[in-house]
Amino acid sequence: MTDKPHKAATRVVEAGRKREWTSIPGSKGAVVNPPVWRASTHLYDDSADLAGGRPNEDGHFYYGRRGGPTQWALADALTSLEPGADGTELFPSGVAAIACTLLAVLRPGDELLVTDNAYEPTRNIALSMLKQFGITARPFDPLAPDGFTDAITDATKAVMLESPGSLTMEVCDIPALAALARERGILSIIDNTWATPLGFPALQHGCDVSVMSLTKHVGGHSDVMMGSASAAKPVINRIRRQAQFMGQVVSPDDASLALRGLRSMQVRLERSTQTALEVARWLDARPEVSAVLCPMLPGAPGHDLWRRDFSGGCGLFSFVLANGFDVGGRARLIDALNLFGIGFSWGGFESLAIPFDPAPVHTLRPWPPGIDAGCGLGVRLSIGLEDAEDLIADLACGLDAMGAK
Repeated sequence: MTDKPHKAATRVVEAGRKREWTSIPGSKGAVVNPPVWRASTHLYDDSADLAGGRPNEDGHFYYGRRGGPTQWALADALTSLEPGADGTELFPSGVAAIACTLLAVLRPGDELLVTDNAYEPTRNIALSMLKQFGITARPFDPLAPDGFTDAITDATKAVMLESPGSLTMEVCDIPALAALARERGILSIIDNTWATPLGFPALQHGCDVSVMSLTKHVGGHSDVMMGSASAAKPVINRIRRQAQFMGQVVSPDDASLALRGLRSMQVRLERSTQTALEVARWLDARPEVSAVLCPMLPGAPGHDLWRRDFSGGCGLFSFVLANGFDVGGRARLIDALNLFGIGFSWGGFESLAIPFDPAPVHTLRPWPPGIDAGCGLGVRLSIGLEDAEDLIADLACGLDAMGAK
């Protein structure tokens, strides 16, 4: 028996399967998966037990809103995948996880710096919703560390990061930005949905909170909505308290679906990453495409930082059409695809495609450096588990459907 920590692939399989959640006390044997514990009411042994209180931690029955063994198993598994975390709080969506985390760490009069290429709902929370609580927010350019330093004021208490950036896929220097924030007593929060802790252990790279949309890779089957926030103490305690104030809870049935998806997440990520690279290389050689925004692709924006900091990727990337193609042509491309659905999510087993224009949701820099912003016609792809050759053939039909420039 060795005390050496298990590798990620093993932890994905073993985590969250404590015997007290997979067996009947006093009995022999156990089941593989934690059962679905549906319960709104948790019972106490007697009045003394009720009066004595129970720790406000996973693993202690209190009331259904604090979860039960199924939710605890998922939270425990996610914590074990994020080295440096002391706990994980679950939320009914990724956006709920972001909103609640920000409300947990910010107070009236505080200021939040938010990466300019953040997920659009994150920007809306930061730049609109937080105003109602007397909290100000300002975007910053994640590719300009000096500008980030200059943007910090005495009121700055947190920074919201995302890498790669939403839609335009810039990779920023997270360790450097997190270190600058920590030097000034500023909490750094990262939306780590793209790589997950398997590809980017965020807390090990200096971040204080790692948020994920479990709807994506963890669920993996496009049938569950959920989010999470993982952090060390005392920050995770603040997030947990805020979540309880707001009545945030996920159902045990959904937690069970997320646990099911978690077990195959690494192999799905590896497969979708491999296929995405094949598709990205093919698109990079097409005359209809001016740029492929895929940090895993050599020569693409952010590739060097991705190679330095990340140990894995996923199937989500974008490409930009060459000048001369109009919005109608892009629509014909997407409408001609048969294997790509049209939908906003990603990280499932199926491939998806959507058009996008980053200018309305970016303030400081609409495209990565070196990308021609004059065209502004982007397409985001989520590569699923289909065969690469079939996806490439489908994209070829879509590009042909655009017509000549």
